[in-house]
Formats: sequence, structure tokens, C-alpha cells
Amino acid sequence: MADNLERPERLQVMLNAEEFAALDTWRFQKRMPSRAAAVRELLRRGLAAEGFLEADSSSHSADFGILDRRDREPKG
Repeated sequence: MADNLERPERLQVMLNAEEFAALDTWRFQKRMPSRAAAVRELLRRGLAAEGFLEADSSSHSADFGILDRRDREPKG
């Protein structure tokens, strides 16, 4: 993987303390070089995944946390 990839787009993601800790724990377990690299890897894996429900039009951002997913799945 090239280290000199141009990345002109910025994405801000807000996490609560538990989500932030989960991200850092995963990052260190996988020996990822940075939080940004960890988030890109998780996005890559998520985009390649199959078998998940699609969000309905009444879903809100708060419906999609990274912890306790059973309680936060979109209704529908």
C-alpha cells in the first residue's frame, strides 16, 4: 500500500467516549499506524460486507452507533 496517496477530502465523525475507546482498542490490536488508517480499514471492510439491513428513510444518525448495535438497529 502506498503511503503517498493524495486524500483531499476530509470526513468528520463524532464518537462518544466508549466508541472512541473501542476504535483505539481495535487500532492497537490490529497494529494500525493511525486512527485515520484504522477508520479507512474499517470502512473498507464495511463496504465489502454483505448481509446487513438497509436503513429506511426514517433513520437518523443517532440510530447508528458502533456499540450495542442490537438496541440501535434501524426500525422497519
